[in-house]
Amino acid sequence: MLKETKYSGINKLLKSEALQILINKIYDGTFSEFIDDWKWIFSFSKKYRWIVIFYTVVGIFGSSLSLGAAYVSRMLINIIVGKQIDKIWMLLGTMIGMTLFSLILSSVNSRIFMKISIYVNNDIQSKIFDNIIDARWKELSEYPSGDLLNRFNNDVGTISANAINWIPNLIINIYTFIITFIVLFRTDHIMAWIAFLSAPFLLAMSHYIMRKMREYRKRVLELNSKMMSFEVETFYNFDMIKSFGVFGHYSKQLRAWQQKYKEFNLDYNKFEIKSKILLSLVSTLVSLVAFGYCLYRLWTGQIQYGDMTFFLQQRSSLSGRFNSLVGTIPGMLNSAVSAHRVRELIDLPRETHDPDGYQQLKKIADKGISVKLDHVTFGYNKSNNHIYNNVKFEAKPGEIVAVLATSGGGKTTLMRLILGMLDAESGSVTLTGYDGTTFPINADLRRFFSYVPQGNTMLAGTIADNMRMVREGVSDEEIIDALKTACAWEFIEPLPNGINDTLGERGRGISEGQAQRIAIARAILRNAPILLLDEATSALDIDTEERVLENIIKRHPNKVIIISTHRPSALKLCQRIYKIVDGGIAETTASEAEQLMWQYADMPEQSRRPMPFVRPMMPPLAPTEENKILPNETNQGWWNM
Repeated sequence: MLKETKYSGINKLLKSEALQILINKIYDGTFSEFIDDWKWIFSFSKKYRWIVIFYTVVGIFGSSLSLGAAYVSRMLINIIVGKQIDKIWMLLGTMIGMTLFSLILSSVNSRIFMKISIYVNNDIQSKIFDNIIDARWKELSEYPSGDLLNRFNNDVGTISANAINWIPNLIINIYTFIITFIVLFRTDHIMAWIAFLSAPFLLAMSHYIMRKMREYRKRVLELNSKMMSFEVETFYNFDMIKSFGVFGHYSKQLRAWQQKYKEFNLDYNKFEIKSKILLSLVSTLVSLVAFGYCLYRLWTGQIQYGDMTFFLQQRSSLSGRFNSLVGTIPGMLNSAVSAHRVRELIDLPRETHDPDGYQQLKKIADKGISVKLDHVTFGYNKSNNHIYNNVKFEAKPGEIVAVLATSGGGKTTLMRLILGMLDAESGSVTLTGYDGTTFPINADLRRFFSYVPQGNTMLAGTIADNMRMVREGVSDEEIIDALKTACAWEFIEPLPNGINDTLGERGRGISEGQAQRIAIARAILRNAPILLLDEATSALDIDTEERVLENIIKRHPNKVIIISTHRPSALKLCQRIYKIVDGGIAETTASEAEQLMWQYADMPEQSRRPMPFVRPMMPPLAPTEENKILPNETNQGWWNM
C-alpha cells in the first residue's frame, strides 16, 4: 500500500515529495547524511572537474546564443513586416549562423555528458563490484540478490546521470532564467512579470496533476511486479505444473491478473487523458493572457509583430527554465538516496587478507596441508543460539574425512568456516604445512581449496567454459582427464561436440547427477591440496559415488578430502568420521556412524542393510614423486588463481 505523504510549512502549497523529504531531513537531523552522500558522489566526478567546467561554460554560451538568435529573429520579422530589404540578408545570415553554432554547442555538450556519465558509471560499478566480491559473506548474505542487482545497476545509473550534470545544469538554468527575465524586463516589464508569475502558476497546476499521475503509475508498477512474480514462478515450476496437470488453474490465474491489469490501466489511461486536457487548458489560458496582452500592444502600435513573437517565445522559455530549476530538487534527492544505498555496499566489512602468509604456504603446499578447527564457537547472530560451541575438527593430507549431520544440522556452516567465509566468535581455524607452520584462515588462503557446494552450480555456456573458469588456459586433455576422474566423461564423450557442447541456464540439458559430476571434475581440475565436497554426491547413485571417490583417492592420494553427507555409502572410504550434534563436533566410530546415518535417513530397522567396512584411520602419506601435488606445466593450477 502507498503511504500518504504529510506536507509541512510552505510545502503544504507546493506539495512536493522531494522537498518534503529534504525538510524532514533538516528536522530530524539527518541532513548531514544528505551532504555526505553528495560529497561522495562528487568524489567520483572530481577528476573530471575541468571537463565539467567546460561543460558549464559551453552550456552558458549556448544559452546566450539561443537567446541572441531569438532576438535577431524578432528584428528580422520586424524588418520583413516593415519591408526594410537592405538589412534582411545580414540579419538572416546572423540568425542562421547563431542557430547553427548553438546547435553544434548543444551537440558537443550532449556528447561530453554521455561520455562522462559512462566513465562515472563504470568507475562506481567497478568499485562496488570489487567491494561485493571482497565483502564478508555473513554481512553480504543479508542483502537479497535482487536488491544487490538493483543497487548495482539502477542506483548507480541514477548517480552517474546526475553526478556530472547536476551543478552545471543548475548554473546554466539559473543563468538562462535570469538573463531571459532581464531581456524581457528591459524590453517590456509588464510582459516580463506576466512570464515570471505564470511560471509558478503553471508549475503548481502541473505538479498537482503529475503527483496524482505518479500515484497511479506506482500502483501500475506494483501490479506489474506481482504479475511478473506470478509469471516467473509459473515458468520456474513448469515441470511441477505439467506433472500435476494443473495447467487450467494457472491459466485462470493468468486471466484474472490480466483482467486486473486491464481495468487498472484503463482507469489510469482515463485519468491521464483528463489530466492532459486540464493541463492543456490551463497552459492555453496562460498563453491567451500573454497573447491578449501582446495583441493589445500590437493593436495600439506600441510593439511590432516581431516583438510579439519574441515575447511569447521567451515567456514559454522562462516557464520551462523555472520548471527545470524546480525539477533539480527531485533529481538531487534521488541521487543522494541512491548514493546512500550504494555506500552501504561499499562500506561492508572486507575479508581478511594475508598475501605474505599465502606466499609462505604456497612454497610447501605441494607436500600437503592440514585443516584444523580448535575450540571454535560460532553463531549467525549474537544470541546464545550457537551452531558450534567450543568444537574441534582436524583433517590431514591423505585422509578422506566425513562430516555427518541431519539436513540443516550445520554441515555447510562448517564448510564456510573452513573456507574463511565465516569468522569464528572464538577459537581458531588454521591451515598447517608439513613443517608445522600454521596460518590463520583468510581470503588469500582460500586459493588452496577446491569446493563443490550444494545445488546446481553450472553456468550457461560450454562444458569446457564451465571447467576453465577455475583454471584458465588448461588444455582439453587436462579437462578430459578431470572429467574421467569424476566419472563424467562417460556421458560427455558421446555428445556431438564433447566438452564443447553447450549447456543452458543452470546446466539445462543435463541431469542433476551429471551436473554434480561436472562440478566435482571442475574442483579436481583446480588441483588444490584441499577438496571440500558439500553434499556433492547426493544426486549420484551409490556405485557412481564410490567410483568417483575411489578415483580421486587413487589419482590424488595426498589431498585432504572433506565430504559432508547424510548417506552411509560414502563412509567406507573415510579414515575419519565426525558427527555434528547439539552444537558439537565429535569424532565417532564406524558402527555409531552407521546408526546415525540410518536415523538421519529415517529408515525403518527392517529396511536397513549393513554398511560396508570403514577403513581405519591412516597416517598421512609421505610426499613422493608419485603422489605429491604437481603444478601443470602450462598453468600453475590453484596457486596462480
